[in-house]
Parts: sequence; C-alpha cells; structure tokens
Amino acid sequence: MNAYLNQYQSTQVSTASPERILIMLYDGAIRFVRRGIEAIEAGDRQEKAVTIGKAMAIVSEFRNTLDHEIGGEVAANLDALYDFMVRELVRANVKDDAEPLRAVEGLLSQLRETWLEAVAQAQREQKAQAGKGTSEAATPRPLAATL
Repeated sequence: MNAYLNQYQSTQVSTASPERILIMLYDGAIRFVRRGIEAIEAGDRQEKAVTIGKAMAIVSEFRNTLDHEIGGEVAANLDALYDFMVRELVRANVKDDAEPLRAVEGLLSQLRETWLEAVAQAQREQKAQAGKGTSEAATPRPLAATL
C-alpha cells in the first residue's frame, strides 16, 4: 500500500501548479512543526530532531527562493520572518521547548492562508483579463509578479 501512496503523492506533486506546490510545502512545514511539538511533549528526542530538521529545510527553501527584485519590500519582510522562524526552530530543538514551535506553527498557518488568498486573487485577475480578450491574459504571470 505504501508504494501506491508514494506513487499518488508523486503524481500530485508532478502535476501541481507552482502555487499549489507552495501550499503543499506550507502544509508539510506545519505538519512537521506539529509533529515536533508532539515529540517534545513525548520526550522523543530523535523524532523531535528529525521533524524540526524537515520543517527547517522547508522554511529555509522558502527563504532561499525569494525574489527580492520582483518582491521588493514584501520579499524583504518574508525574508526577516523566515529568518525568525529558523532561529525559533533551532531554539526549540536545542532547548527541548515546544513554545517556539507553537509560534512558528502560528506564523506558518497565517502565511499559508495569506498565500491562498493571493493565489485566489491572482486567479480572479487572470480570469478578468481573459474575459477582456487581451493578449496579456494569454500569458499567465507568476504569482510573485502579482505582488
């Protein structure tokens, strides 16, 4: 059964839009942070280290892929927020403290919702442009360009 699940997940990722992949990554980071909280509360140091490490990898990738030229001030603010999250993840791991993880979980959840709204807005704008029949509508813009 695990092979079927892996194939399904692989297909989901390979056919997803960049915006959907972003949301999936947020979902993964949130899930790993929650598992880190559970591991700390259960005293499972190995699981804590693994799950916090996975959450940190996702948050670091968010930070590394920011386009400061297109994103400007928004990218700078996200960069600072992601940096804060990485520091909190490290602090939680080193001190066996779930509170920094709860803070990171809240931030990730808020950002996920914000991105969902941005994706919906970008889709509405693309539909509106398509309805006008302009040539600009024929070329989808990356989400970052809509910010």
